[in-house]
Amino acid sequence: MRFEQLSTLFSSLRFRLSAWNTAAVLLIVVVTLVGVRESMRFTLMNETDQVLRDDAHEVGLAVESFYPDLRQIEAEMQRKASGHQDRQLFVRLIDAEGQVALQAGRPPELDRGETHNPPRFMTVDGYRMASRPVAREGIPAFNVQVGASLATIDNDMSRLTRLMLAAGVVILFVAPLSGFFLAGRATHPLGEIISIAGRLRPSQLEERLAIRGTGDELDRLSLTINHFLDLLRDYLQRHREFVDNAAHELRSPLAAVQSAIEVTLNTERTTEEYQEMLGEIADECGQLRVLVNQLLLLAETDSQRFEVARLPVRLDRLVERSTEMFRGAAEERNVRLAASGGDAVTIAGDADRLRQVINNLIDNSLKFTPPGGHVLITVRSDERQGEAVLRVTDTGSGITAEDLPHVFERFYRGDKSRQRESYTSGNGLGLSICRSIVAAHGGTIEVESSPGKGATFVVRLPTVASEAMLASAT
Repeated sequence: MRFEQLSTLFSSLRFRLSAWNTAAVLLIVVVTLVGVRESMRFTLMNETDQVLRDDAHEVGLAVESFYPDLRQIEAEMQRKASGHQDRQLFVRLIDAEGQVALQAGRPPELDRGETHNPPRFMTVDGYRMASRPVAREGIPAFNVQVGASLATIDNDMSRLTRLMLAAGVVILFVAPLSGFFLAGRATHPLGEIISIAGRLRPSQLEERLAIRGTGDELDRLSLTINHFLDLLRDYLQRHREFVDNAAHELRSPLAAVQSAIEVTLNTERTTEEYQEMLGEIADECGQLRVLVNQLLLLAETDSQRFEVARLPVRLDRLVERSTEMFRGAAEERNVRLAASGGDAVTIAGDADRLRQVINNLIDNSLKFTPPGGHVLITVRSDERQGEAVLRVTDTGSGITAEDLPHVFERFYRGDKSRQRESYTSGNGLGLSICRSIVAAHGGTIEVESSPGKGATFVVRLPTVASEAMLASAT
C-alpha cells in the first residue's frame, strides 16, 4: 500500500514540477556561485596587480633618482617591504644578466629563466609579482620586481567558498520544499477540477468549476470546461426532450393503428369495411413514416453527419415549382397563393433540401391562413450583402410574443402541454428541420410576426455570382 502511494506521488504532476523546479534552481545557483567566485578572484587579482604595478613604479623612480647610491636605493626598498609585511611584500632589483643586485623582504627562489627578462606579471609559489624595467640614460638596465603573497586572497576565497557551500546546502534543502509547496499551490485548481469531474454524472451537471479571477491558464481551462459542461447539459436536456417528444408523437399513431387493428379483428366485417379500415391504417403508417424520416434527419444534424450538396441551384425556379404544387391545396382552402419577383437567383446548395424548406414554409403558411387570405412568396438578390432573400408572408393569425422565440424549436406548437387535436395538425418538426437545412447551407432563417397580422418567414442564403454556374443552374 505504501509503495503504491509513493508510486502515485512520484508520478504526480506536483512531484514532477517540484523536481524540475529544484533542478532548475540548483543549476542556476551553482552557475551563479561559480560565476561570483571567479569574478571575485578576478577582481582581487586585478586589484593586486594594480597595487604591485604602482609599487614597482615607485621603486623604479627611486632607482632613477638615487643611482649610483645603491645604499640609498636599498634603504628605499627596505622601507617599502617593511611597510607591507602583512602582505609579505618583497622588492628585488635585477640587472641585465638576470642577477639579483639588491633585494628587500623574503622573495621566493627563481630560476634563471624567471629573472632574465621577466614578464610584466607572473605567479610563482603562491606569490604574485610585477616587473618594471628601469631605462634612463646613464643608468644600467635594471628590472624592478615587486611581489606579494597571495595568501590573503586565498584566505578570502576560502571563506567565500565555505559561505557559498553553506548557502548551496541550505538551498539544496529549501528548493525541493519550496518547489513542492509552490507546485501544490499551482496544481491545487487541477485537483479541484479532477474532484468535480469525478462527481459529475449525466443526470447531475449543475456543478461548475470555481473561477479565481487570475486570468491564467488554469482559469481559462476552468472557463473552457464550464462552457463544455454548459453545452453538454444543454445537449442532454435537448436529447431528453427529443426522446420524450418523439415517444409522445409516435405513441398516439401507434395506439391508433393498434386500436384499429384490434377493432377490425374483433368483429366480422365486409370486404368494403376491411378495405376502409386498411386505408386508415395505411394513412397512419404514412404519417409515421414521415415522422420517422424527420426524426432521422434531425438526428443527423445533431451528430454533425448532415451534409448537403454544393451544386448551382436557381432558387427562383424552385419557388415557382413549389408554388404550382401547392396551388391546388390553396384553392381548396380558398387562399390566394402567389409568387412575386423575377430575379434570377443562383445559390450553391442541395435542390431537394431547399425545396423541402420552401414546401414546409408554404404548407405552414397555408395551414394558419384562414379562407379569403393570401400567401405571398418573394425571392430577390441582395447584391450588397451577397445573399438570396426568400420571404414567405401570410395573412394568418400570427404568432404571439411568447411563442415567437420558440417557433424553431422541435415539437413546439405554441402550447406548453404539447397536446394536439389531430395527428394531421403537425408534429412541430417542420420549422426545426428548415432551420437545420438553412444552417447547413450557411444561411439564416427568421420570423417576423404580430398577433392577428400574419407572419413572414425570411430565409437568407449566400448567392453564387459565377456566370458559368448561373448558366448550368436548374
